[in-house]
Amino acid sequence: MPDSTRRSGLGALTRKGERTRERIIAAAAQLILDGGVAATRIEDVCAAAGVSSSQVYHYFADKGALVRAVIDYQTQAVVGGQEPVLEAVDSLQALRGWRDGVVGHLRAGCHGGCPLGSLGSELAETDDPARAHVSASFARWETAIRSGLRAMHARGALSADANPDDLATATLAALQGGLLLAKIQRTSRPLETALDAMLAHIAVSATTHQPRRGPAERG
Repeated sequence: MPDSTRRSGLGALTRKGERTRERIIAAAAQLILDGGVAATRIEDVCAAAGVSSSQVYHYFADKGALVRAVIDYQTQAVVGGQEPVLEAVDSLQALRGWRDGVVGHLRAGCHGGCPLGSLGSELAETDDPARAHVSASFARWETAIRSGLRAMHARGALSADANPDDLATATLAALQGGLLLAKIQRTSRPLETALDAMLAHIAVSATTHQPRRGPAERG
């Protein structure tokens, strides 16, 4: 059970309570995405969610707990949506398919950059528990990228000296940097360029090696 919820001593939430809690988080997430954490007041969340402050504090001990719940919410929306695709990556073609999905999502009208990246940038130096929460979300994202690259490496689709863990870190960094510039410049081109450069780097390892043979083949 996430530590962002004030659930201890309250028992399991009713279905109505769960819906109310989710509505509060969704309202806070949108307000924070639009104006940032510092500018989002509990009063604003109450108005947007149609609840009283006592209801907010029934589910969340303080604003910090609500912010961590928003981080969980955005993690599930952003990373949770990509995990099935990334974990099924087994080739450069599949990796390019993921790239096309990310770029297509941005082009469809999501000009606010990465919600997790924005939260991390704002909170890293002011709220260490929230920073750690965002860090864990990025670790989950990197793990999903890494799983596909490790699978490619294990079956010989990447050269023996390629490091899938380092490639996963660099891919996530390229993604975040591209999203930040896309947000600032209001165009998807920086994201496309960053991901294409990273995939070109991975392609070098994928195209300049001899497939590794298993024990039976070597015998």
